[in-house]
Amino acid sequence: MTTNIQVHYRTAWGESIQLRIGKRRIPMESSIGGLWQIMLTGRDIRDGDHFTFEVVREGKVVKREWREHLYREPSHGKNIIVRSRWMDRPSNSAFYSTAFSEVVFRRPDGHSFRHPGKELGSRGNVSIQVAAPEVRSHESLALVGCGDCLGNWDRIHLMSDHLAPWWFLTMDIHEPIEYKFVVVDTKTKAIRLWEEGPNHFFAEVPPKDTQVMLADIQPRFPTEPWRGAGVAVPVFSLRTEDSFGVGEFHDLKKLVDWAVKAGQSVIQLLPVNDTTMTGGWQDSYPYNAVSSFALHPQFIHLPDAGVRKDAAYKAKQQELEALPAEDYEKVNEAKLALLRKLFKSTRGQAMATSAPYKAFMDENESWLGPYAVFCALRDEFGTPEFSTWGEWSRYTDKTVSRFVTGRPARAEAVDFYCFVQYLLDVQLRDAVDYAHLHGVAIKGDLPIGVSRQSADAWQHPELFHMDSQAGAPPDAFAEDGQNWGFPTYNWEEMAKDGYAWWKARMGKMAQYFDAFRIDHILGFFRIWEIPSQYKSGLMGHFSPALPYSEEDLRLRGFNPSEGEGTDVLFVEDPRQKGYWHPRISGNKTARFAALPDHLKYQYEQLYTDFFWFRHNDFWRESALRKLPALLRSTGMLSCGEDLGMIPGCVPSVMEELNILSLEIQRMPKNPADAFGHPRNYPYWCVCATGTHDTSPLRAWWEEDRALTQRYYNEMLGCEGDAPYFCEPWVTDLILAQHMHSPAMLSILPLQDYLATDGELRYQGNPADERINIPAIPRHYWRYRMHCTLESLIGNDKFNSHIRTLVESAGRNR
Repeated sequence: MTTNIQVHYRTAWGESIQLRIGKRRIPMESSIGGLWQIMLTGRDIRDGDHFTFEVVREGKVVKREWREHLYREPSHGKNIIVRSRWMDRPSNSAFYSTAFSEVVFRRPDGHSFRHPGKELGSRGNVSIQVAAPEVRSHESLALVGCGDCLGNWDRIHLMSDHLAPWWFLTMDIHEPIEYKFVVVDTKTKAIRLWEEGPNHFFAEVPPKDTQVMLADIQPRFPTEPWRGAGVAVPVFSLRTEDSFGVGEFHDLKKLVDWAVKAGQSVIQLLPVNDTTMTGGWQDSYPYNAVSSFALHPQFIHLPDAGVRKDAAYKAKQQELEALPAEDYEKVNEAKLALLRKLFKSTRGQAMATSAPYKAFMDENESWLGPYAVFCALRDEFGTPEFSTWGEWSRYTDKTVSRFVTGRPARAEAVDFYCFVQYLLDVQLRDAVDYAHLHGVAIKGDLPIGVSRQSADAWQHPELFHMDSQAGAPPDAFAEDGQNWGFPTYNWEEMAKDGYAWWKARMGKMAQYFDAFRIDHILGFFRIWEIPSQYKSGLMGHFSPALPYSEEDLRLRGFNPSEGEGTDVLFVEDPRQKGYWHPRISGNKTARFAALPDHLKYQYEQLYTDFFWFRHNDFWRESALRKLPALLRSTGMLSCGEDLGMIPGCVPSVMEELNILSLEIQRMPKNPADAFGHPRNYPYWCVCATGTHDTSPLRAWWEEDRALTQRYYNEMLGCEGDAPYFCEPWVTDLILAQHMHSPAMLSILPLQDYLATDGELRYQGNPADERINIPAIPRHYWRYRMHCTLESLIGNDKFNSHIRTLVESAGRNR
């Protein structure tokens, strides 16, 4: 059997096309009209293989396709001709994500029109492969056309959907045909949408023993843009009749039940990674993980793990559930004690020797062993600061085996932490499967930072700049900027293996999540880097950057080294001595005030250019070296948190990569606006009334009366004085604005949904419902909903109201 793979691509002078199958790269031959082709045998390519085309110039790959092609081998025919198409990232690439293909637009069970693997098995000589990611769950793709074999436009030919969003059809063609693709109602087979544009033509009859595969066709349909709604709430904030002082993975199932009743299609969570440093309440900060891969033990539902619900268990559960917020220390102390008891029990040991447990260990060995040893050493030394661990302060490939050899107690400690991770994995996967079964996608959170006292930094110190701290420049959240304390990334080192650590991290997330929020996406363009000797975010600088040379600044009339503390106009680049960055907010210092007018003008010009214009192309290139490779490694829907001081290059890169932006009405993208109006939001975005870093609507309404009054008159279009409190009807108006926006997703905090009901809403101080205050470096993250999910599920009046808000705006599941 021979396979001739073809693609049309207009190369520039000196460029060529090569075919990549796995790690093999094979040069293709050019022909007339931009046709590139290659002849392969059955030894070169097999059914199920993935391949892609690459543009090569002077021996280097200069352009890659957006995604790989799937090769499906027919069951007959000695010669195969595959007519592929070069695949750039389409403008609707978000719909190819698992959030849609496996959840929102998931094909109904039992409705596949051909048995998997059989779509190329019929005795046809032409196979068609079509990409149609926006076909809804109740719809199907079909082909109609002229010619006797197609029924002369009177017969629809249903396509196989078992690999949706890729659809397949094999036909026996013995005459030239003209055809179009149509979207039909799956049950009635009535045509709902016709393909836009001219008809397709196939004007040849394949020779005997030859099969032609027309691959990668991307038809366009006049589809109404899908818009969905969702809820944002941390796992730890959930409360059910089963929870144990904190929300658990088990509780996600009941959150799904409520979401379905309320017309929601997405649940957005905060990070769920293990943050255990000392066991104190400071560990409640979910963005300071000890591992980018491990899950937090507090989210285990103990009875599902095998812990008996005896009298002692129920008493402790009742004590913890009586609290209005999570007591992080008590919850985690109690859970770990019960988990250790379970681990040592007969049932625990049976689980630890089971086949599923061994498979979990094998699949996660690259991070699980180092993480478990890190935890054991943290406990043994009483600190996660691995620089104090003596002989264990530096990780090597032999560390895991050397640590446990001949030391039963250490081996038991390591096994315990592996055991806990296995339980967490089982429970989270179970909750996610339940969500998928009910048509609800789960959106996770990818923190931009990694703790300097983490298993990641211990195992891979070369990937981080341990002498620097990541943060954010001054913004609406913090006037003095933020210092998160994370080491910054050594991107040059990460690039050497193709960002393997990032790809592994994304792959782990994709096991649980259908979509993800890229925390502080600006960090992939540049990060706010603060030298380790400083605490204030004001003394930071952007990295990478194009600082000014000392000579250049002196020619402009400045001595950049003048001043001390924060009263300086410039900060020196720590890796490029003699090069200087304008200090953020330097024009608000005493030293600036003392400058003569002509130097003030000079500084303002230099400052504006540096922070808003100088780096646009530079930072664009920086992001495009990283983000495409990372996004290609995952099927999740990508959403960026693009708030704050946004360089001009960010929106265009996000649009090019089809990363959904984040729109918050109180934080408009145009600095000249006091508020953003939801009706002006772009389609490719997530809109929200607030985030975990902002006050809930009711609390915000009471913070600044003048601002509230302006919002009430200008944004809500109401006359007169604004109510002192954010009454339910006011909340309804705000939520309705967001639901009616063009945004693909309107994902609102649970607190704001609850605020629409005067009886159901929290009756205490609305500020109690705030999750985080960014200006407080070590805030206690402990908010829990005041009512149970069971009570929400049973509140038909409330659920009907929220569902009406969603559906009346044209949003649906």
